[in-house]
Amino acid sequence: MKFLGKHSWLLLALGLGVASVSTQSQAANEQYFPLQSYRIGPYAAGGSGFFGGFIDYLQYVNAKEGGVNGVKFTWSECETEYVVEKGVECYERLKKGLNGAPAAATNPLSVGIAYATLERSTADKLPLITINHGRTDSTDGSVFPYAFPLQLNPYSEVSGIVNYIAQKSGGLDKLKGKKIVTLYHGSPYGKETSPILELLAKKYGFELTLLEVPHPGNEQQSQWLSIRRIKPDWVILRGWGVMNPVALKTAQKTGFAADHIIGNIWSNSEDDAAPAGNAAKGYISITTHPSGTSFPVLQGINQYVVKAGKGNLQDPKRFGNVYYNLGVVNGILNVEAVRVAQARFGKRPLSGEEVRWGFENIRLDDKRLTELGALGLVQPLKLSCADHEGGGAVRFQQWDGTQWKVITEWVQADRQLLRPIIEKSSHEYAREKGITPRDCSKEDLAAK
Repeated sequence: MKFLGKHSWLLLALGLGVASVSTQSQAANEQYFPLQSYRIGPYAAGGSGFFGGFIDYLQYVNAKEGGVNGVKFTWSECETEYVVEKGVECYERLKKGLNGAPAAATNPLSVGIAYATLERSTADKLPLITINHGRTDSTDGSVFPYAFPLQLNPYSEVSGIVNYIAQKSGGLDKLKGKKIVTLYHGSPYGKETSPILELLAKKYGFELTLLEVPHPGNEQQSQWLSIRRIKPDWVILRGWGVMNPVALKTAQKTGFAADHIIGNIWSNSEDDAAPAGNAAKGYISITTHPSGTSFPVLQGINQYVVKAGKGNLQDPKRFGNVYYNLGVVNGILNVEAVRVAQARFGKRPLSGEEVRWGFENIRLDDKRLTELGALGLVQPLKLSCADHEGGGAVRFQQWDGTQWKVITEWVQADRQLLRPIIEKSSHEYAREKGITPRDCSKEDLAAK
């Protein structure tokens, strides 16, 4: 493992918190991904799975195709431990690329780090990718040109969950009088959807209770005693890391049925359910992608990377699990943005500004997903200047005691309801920061 900076080892020994960086070999004719990863701490399962899948996909493209149009990918990891300050340090350290290889985009997989680097990435013209999370109003690319909450922003996530509960209840009108508790992680990520849940509760007439669980979530007895007293119809689990299995175990102790707990997008992995043992059986969660290894792209990674002894996962049994597959999906979207941008700017390493254009012009239909070996793994996506999410749909899965089983087709968020809320927030941000929103009608016309 390498550390950037002449005296980094000395600083680390003195306890000054220098974040560690492990690197691939770099060259000026390569495209670089700086990875603000985390493989230790209470959220290590998510980080190691996600970044393992991301790196393995980059290795796969390099091994199978020689990169994109002859441009290979390189990367380095900087350990953040999911700590915002370290994430910012890693961003500043890696943003300019390595040995002439320009940075394509940052992918911190952390709401806190994403918020802390948003203005920096905008000033540096470097795309900030927050797949399935991040700042909801960054969906509006006219105000946030460099931020991309790909596939699913937080508001779409909770809207999809409420729509599913409505389906189970017999329609949206049947939500009136229902009791729903949201148990959320005590962080900016956990709190972000509270206002939209309150709006949906008012609109549909269900009784909403919001219960916070302090980071990291090891102790939840008082919250579940409150839930037992409230006797809700459903509990929405907006957890992360160790909070999730603790929630399931504590729910069982207090007598709340797992099949009436719905986990959000960061409460949906094997690492969340399996540690809870039989307390997790029947537990439901949303997902933007299934686990499994049957997809051609996963089979290709297995052939070119894993069997070649180059797989990034320490535990090969995690190959194809939810977090790993999300990393693969993220890799597909990042590489596709580079591919799309190369078609306009040339078959060479690209600047962050050029890759940003590529993200805004991703068009993934069934034909293209089939070509990528990802049909059924990635939902169809169409991004634009105005829409940096591109999807907004989820499926629901249920834990059978050993694995996840997908139990629904796509459930779409009410994006028509959410869009004015998103634009109101983004435009308020623009006024505060003195930003003149882009004219997306001109941007999208120029892209044709």
